[in-house]
Amino acid sequence: MNTKKTVATALAAALGVSALAACGGGSDSEGSGGSKGSGSGGSSSTTVTLVTHESFAVSEKVLKEFTRSTGYTVKVLKSGDAGEALNKEILTKGSPQGDVFFGVDNTLLSRALDNGIFTSYEAKGLDQVGDAVELDRGRHRVTPVDTGDICVNYDKKYFADKKLAPPRTFDDLIKPEYKNLLVVENAATSSPGLGFLLGTVARYGEKGWQEYWKDLKENGVKVVDGWSEAYNEEFSGSAGGRKAKGERPLVVSYASSPPVEVLYADPQPAEAPTGVADGTCFRQIEFAGLLNGAKNEAGGKALLDFMVSKTFQEDLPLKMFVNPVLDGAKLPEIFTAHGTRIEQPPTVDPGTIADNREQWIQTWSSTVLR
Repeated sequence: MNTKKTVATALAAALGVSALAACGGGSDSEGSGGSKGSGSGGSSSTTVTLVTHESFAVSEKVLKEFTRSTGYTVKVLKSGDAGEALNKEILTKGSPQGDVFFGVDNTLLSRALDNGIFTSYEAKGLDQVGDAVELDRGRHRVTPVDTGDICVNYDKKYFADKKLAPPRTFDDLIKPEYKNLLVVENAATSSPGLGFLLGTVARYGEKGWQEYWKDLKENGVKVVDGWSEAYNEEFSGSAGGRKAKGERPLVVSYASSPPVEVLYADPQPAEAPTGVADGTCFRQIEFAGLLNGAKNEAGGKALLDFMVSKTFQEDLPLKMFVNPVLDGAKLPEIFTAHGTRIEQPPTVDPGTIADNREQWIQTWSSTVLR
């Protein structure tokens, strides 16, 4: 998988906001004032190292709360995009870079589990997490942390000006009235691109998704390499797209993109300029796990406990623009006012993804790109 979402960073950049500010600051250094021990090495160390992808962000006050309540200081080691970071941990299995890995999602989960990079641990508080996101139930090699929905976004102004109802479902996207309006990301190079492909597999099945993409191609779908190009350059409804004079009013993005458009606008509009086609979604579930061979196993377990706590879970929405998995965790008002809640979006079993992912991507490429 290519770069994880980074919705906040990319949109903030498009709006002229510093990426560091959007992501909550320098969390790729030690949080809460540095290590109190002898580094992340020895078992007596008070530093716990979290290996993660480039999109990870957390509030400094949350890291300080973890240190206050446990005595451990978090060191965040960013290791490339989600797929790259996972590859590094597979190559160093048994002698990991850190203690906990965060960022493997349901599209790559079986690969991580099959390679044995995690040690089983049932995090405290896991009983308050919904059953639907516990994909390793019974073994607890990974702990669910957040969810995000990949969906088509639309430019409200375009459709209002054209007096045309925006599409709502996958089926709508192949109708003549939406010809030449959609831009998507390459499924071979982009996380949302792959997620959207998997959404069509979930919707139409193994025998139907290829025909759907043939229809989508005939209806003028445009494919670009990644999310930033699609959203910030091609999509007419984003701040970046308006600036770049993007011409496509439909784009594959996230259900959380509209609140970001509001949050980083100055002044903030009363209504998000973009909407979500809620029948075009695929749910990603993101996990963390205790690395096999972790030098600070006790600290790693404490961090996993903390990542499903209310304090950490309620920090997620405005830092990584994802949804918490903890039952009862509150969403910020900007999320509830401008976001779209996706009820039971289609998904695909991680084992099925593992067995078919490369073949699906190859077939998609030969169908759509040639």
